[in-house]
Amino acid sequence: MGTSARPADGAVTLAELREFASFPSATQRYIRRSLDIGLHRRDAMKLWSRDMVEEASIRAQARIYGRIEEIKARVPDDSGLDQVEPFMAPLVTISAFDLGQDRLASFSAYRFLYERLLGAGARPWLPGAFCAAASLPHLHPEKRRVLLQSISEAAATAVGWSNREPTFYPEWVEKVDLSKAN
Repeated sequence: MGTSARPADGAVTLAELREFASFPSATQRYIRRSLDIGLHRRDAMKLWSRDMVEEASIRAQARIYGRIEEIKARVPDDSGLDQVEPFMAPLVTISAFDLGQDRLASFSAYRFLYERLLGAGARPWLPGAFCAAASLPHLHPEKRRVLLQSISEAAATAVGWSNREPTFYPEWVEKVDLSKAN
């Protein structure tokens, strides 16, 4: 028997699409690029690099994101402290890199990206990883303040999280030459 989409799936996808659309264009671009690198969807260097600085950034990101599969495999099943360090330490490191790129300016943008990179099981751990990474001294104090103020009390103190996997994964969209459209 085939599977069919439930009506709620469409509403969830639409909500995710709206959330993505609410991010600034630089954030949208960074999320799409990061998903290409982290999920190995396509050649990020060829698709995303516009200059030598961006090439270096993509190389660094690919190196840092080399630990994504390891992190995904270590998402703790529960809040057992013995599982936290091997998961959170590399997650905070990768998160610190991403926040240092100045493209993820809020917890919602960070959460949107990391739910897709790591899956729904990582949701309970994202507020802690975000706050830890946003508190590190490699960020300017004003940037730390803005990032930490972007996480809502509800997100920081949630008693439970959805285990529903994300449904919308934004991708590169080719520009259409309107002069040749007809």
